[in-house]
Amino acid sequence: MINSGAQDPLDKGNENMETTTPSSLSSVAANAAAKKKPGSGALGVGLEARGVHAWFGDKLVLKDISLDFWSGTVTALIGPSGCGKSTFIRTLNRMHEFIPGAAMAGDVLLNGKDIYESGTDVTKIRLKVGMVFQKPNPFPSMTIADNVLAGLKLAQLKVANKDDLLEECLVRAGLWSEVKDRLNAYGGSLSGGQQQRLCIARSLAVRPEILLMDEPCSALDPGSTLKIEETISELSSSMTIIIVTHNMQQAARVSDYTGFFLSDGGPGELVEVGPTSEIFSRPKDIRTENYVTGRFG
Repeated sequence: MINSGAQDPLDKGNENMETTTPSSLSSVAANAAAKKKPGSGALGVGLEARGVHAWFGDKLVLKDISLDFWSGTVTALIGPSGCGKSTFIRTLNRMHEFIPGAAMAGDVLLNGKDIYESGTDVTKIRLKVGMVFQKPNPFPSMTIADNVLAGLKLAQLKVANKDDLLEECLVRAGLWSEVKDRLNAYGGSLSGGQQQRLCIARSLAVRPEILLMDEPCSALDPGSTLKIEETISELSSSMTIIIVTHNMQQAARVSDYTGFFLSDGGPGELVEVGPTSEIFSRPKDIRTENYVTGRFG
């Protein structure tokens, strides 16, 4: 990812869930970068934000955000609560529009085309730019299988073999081995971590190009968090992933690039963005350094 003058993506890989102090975040990021599989680099810029502003009523909550997101990479968005990270990713698939009184200005380009252009089919945009929310939200009274395939019905998409698609999505979400013998069980019967991976599988069923993840592990235990992070690593070889997280260790473990947001009492702004190993070892802005070293936030 990155704004003007995008660079080749760094490598990344899986990292264990050990506790990490702020001073060692750069080591975590460097180790993760060194473990990424060869040949799994960026496939080109797939999503671009240009001068994005956002309002809730008369209140400006985001100011002039410009970012490029490379295909085949993971971008982490970090920063204190209330600085606009979640609002920003909701502008990337027009989920922002669901909030009464919300408005935005600027451009969001998907494969070079503005998703806010007049006449754009919003449903098709949300199929291409999927989203996984902070709290798992499976359909509790639907079976595991029906949960995964629910998006196909809503989008009126047809596939040649639903069973093959079901298995593929659950495998990619890291859940198949745990549920393959109980696909007719209710989605609500799964653990919290399993429900979150079920939601990821549901998103994958409609073949998105981009996957937005808003604090996907905040309500999960460390073991479930590790499985989600492993899933993110596997998926990133074939799609763009943008993850909002308050967990800087997680950002260091899973992301190729990191953007730091800050509000300073006003609208949220992008302070700095760069390769994750650089953000955690030699940030250019003193505010970024103060945040990643735990001096505030």
